[in-house]
Amino acid sequence: MSDLVIIIPGSPPARLDKALALAVPEAAALSRSRLARLIADGAVTGPEGVIRDGKARVSEGQEYRIAVPQPEPVETRPEAIPLSIAYEDADLIVVDKPAGMVVHPAPGSPNGTLVNALLAHCGDTLSGIGGEKRPGIVHRIDKDTSGLLVVAKSDRAHHGLAAQFEAHSATRRYLALAHGVIDLADPRLRGVPGTSFEDGNVLKITTRLARHASDRQKQAVYFDRGRHAVTRARMLERFGKPPSAMLVECRLETGRTHQIRVHLAHAGLGLIGDPVYGGARRASARALGEAAQMAADFSRQALHAAHLGFDHPVSGEPLAFDSPMPQDMAALLDLLRKAPQT
Repeated sequence: MSDLVIIIPGSPPARLDKALALAVPEAAALSRSRLARLIADGAVTGPEGVIRDGKARVSEGQEYRIAVPQPEPVETRPEAIPLSIAYEDADLIVVDKPAGMVVHPAPGSPNGTLVNALLAHCGDTLSGIGGEKRPGIVHRIDKDTSGLLVVAKSDRAHHGLAAQFEAHSATRRYLALAHGVIDLADPRLRGVPGTSFEDGNVLKITTRLARHASDRQKQAVYFDRGRHAVTRARMLERFGKPPSAMLVECRLETGRTHQIRVHLAHAGLGLIGDPVYGGARRASARALGEAAQMAADFSRQALHAAHLGFDHPVSGEPLAFDSPMPQDMAALLDLLRKAPQT
C-alpha cells in the first residue's frame, strides 16, 4: 500500500472523482473508474477524513490522500504460442504480430501475450532490461494493431535499439484504412490546430499527447502539456463517390501511445473500426456501396505496422522488414476498390 497526495488545482470540476481524475499524475495510471472504486472502498482521505462519495464537493487547494494498493504480481509463464518471425539472430528477433495479441502481460491480460510466446521460443535469452513483466520489449503496438516489432535478446541489443527509438532514427511506416480523405484544398483540414501540409500532399500533425482528462484509458491532444508527438500521413488511394474513405500511409517521427489513432481522429480522419477514437462516424452506403457495411462491421482499428527499419545494434548493419497487409484489412481494401468512383 502506498499513499498518493493530490492538491486540487485551480478551477476544478465540482465532483471529487472528476477532480481527482484530472489532478492525479499520469504515472499513477489511475482511471476515473478506478478512482471511483477507491473512493467507495474508503481509500481516499480529505480535509474532513475518509470520503466514500465520489460526488463530494471539492475546492481549489484542498489536499487528498489516496491509499493505492500495490498491484498484484503477474506471473509470466512461457506459452507455446506460434509466432510469425521475420528475422532472428543471437541479439534480436523481429516478429510479425497478429491483431488481437497483447504485447506484454498486465492484470487484465496475464497470459496469451507476445511475451509469453517469446519466453517459450527464446527461453532465458531475452534481455532483462524491460523488467520482469516485459523482458526484451523495446517498443510495442496496440493489441488490435497488427504488424512488425523488434524484441531484444541481449542487454547490449536492448540498449542499442532503445537509443535508436529514442533518437527517432528507426523507421516505422503504418498502413491504415480511414474515414475521409487528405486534400490540400480542404479548408476544414487546414483549420485543424496542429496540422500543416508538406510536399507531396503529406499531412503533418504536430501536437502534444497526454492522458484524457476524464477517461484515463485514452490519450488526448493537448498543446500546453503532455509529450511532443509528430505524425505524417500520405493518402495512397481514395474511395467512394464522393470520396469518403482512404488508404493512408502513416510515418511516425515519435512513438506515443495510440499516436496514429489519436492524431488522425483529431484531424477528422478516424480509423475504420476504431472503437475508442473512431467516434460514431459510419461509412455511407451511397458513397461506398457494399464496402460501407463491411467497414461498419470491421472488428478492430484498421491499422497495420507494415515497415520497420533500424541499424543492427551490435553489427551496425542496416536492416529493413516489410509485412503484407493482413487478410481482414486486405478484404476490406478489395471491397473499397470496388466502390463507386468519382
